[in-house]
Amino acid sequence: MITAVVDVDVTSFIAVCEASKEALKTATLLRSLKLNALIQGEKGVGKKTLCSYILPNASQVSAKNHEELLSLLHSEEELIVTDFENVANIKVIIDTATKNGVRLIATASVNYTHELLEEFFTIRFTIPPLSQRKEDVFPLVDKFLTEFETLIGHKASFELKDFEPDLSENAYSLKKQILIASIFDEIEEKEIMQLMYDFLYAKLGTNNDYKNFLHLYEAPLIKAGLKRFKSQLQLADKLGLNRNTLRKKISENKEYLV
Repeated sequence: MITAVVDVDVTSFIAVCEASKEALKTATLLRSLKLNALIQGEKGVGKKTLCSYILPNASQVSAKNHEELLSLLHSEEELIVTDFENVANIKVIIDTATKNGVRLIATASVNYTHELLEEFFTIRFTIPPLSQRKEDVFPLVDKFLTEFETLIGHKASFELKDFEPDLSENAYSLKKQILIASIFDEIEEKEIMQLMYDFLYAKLGTNNDYKNFLHLYEAPLIKAGLKRFKSQLQLADKLGLNRNTLRKKISENKEYLV
């Protein structure tokens, strides 16, 4: 495993690549300066983590919760505001914060713009997605594996060989991928059957359910078999099917075999 050693007080923002180091450097500067700042980026890039690093003791509120946000602007000296692109009335929020002397550290989506942002937020910076911060990915994998091992109380048997990180939602999708993969390394047949039971118990009730849910068994069996045995001929033999039946099954499940 690769470990990034970054001393970041209340947070664990991974900063291995240059872009992440610059973001962390800016956040560190903001810890000592009484300035308003806006951190932009996609979901899961670490915006909230850096906010908590800058203001470790501040209350946090989503801009979606307009009334709560206004209330906190009358009671707090420092405030973390997430989802700033969803603020109901940006002028009211900025005017209230300015009048009450409230320092804001906010997050917003990467494409969010407004004419009042530059005037109010002295510092604005964007955290790139993990697809552009490849050096950070495996240190994050290491971090998520450590969290899982702490949870289960022993070392995970997760195998990094041939691992393809899911960065579709940055750290969110990567963490979910790691946790699911690690859980399946721990899980036994009876537990898989229990998961299937719970899923099917909640879903059953429409007509033709046997056919509707047969792909849950057939698709992973065929996909795993094709990867392991490399040919339809060998797989048909291992499954005890003739080649025509296997081809039919592959055709029926083709949307799940990609």
